[in-house]
Amino acid sequence: MSAIERRQMILEYLSDYRQATYRELAECFGVSKNTIVTDIEELTCSAPIFTVAGKYGGIRVADGWYIGRRYLHEDQEALLRKLLPGLQLEDQKTMERILMSFAKPITLKEANR
Repeated sequence: MSAIERRQMILEYLSDYRQATYRELAECFGVSKNTIVTDIEELTCSAPIFTVAGKYGGIRVADGWYIGRRYLHEDQEALLRKLLPGLQLEDQKTMERILMSFAKPITLKEANR
């Protein structure tokens, strides 16, 4: 994978998960932490991402910024999930695919709550 491809994938990852650590990105993309540092330095020149120092620091994206993806609002997702059990089996499968495609991905932090 080229540096350009990796950087695009890093942007997509950050767009989906909203934040990450250097170590997390290095493991995810199979490169060194130094490579990720260089990638992030390059990406901050053209994308609304920033770094935060400290214990809970890392790389984050600006609120409301997503890469070409539109997601359901929380109330829309909640309504679809509420309607799901009342649907026929085939319609449930279709609804689940819609939710997989358009619901915001949950972060590891949210999953551990």
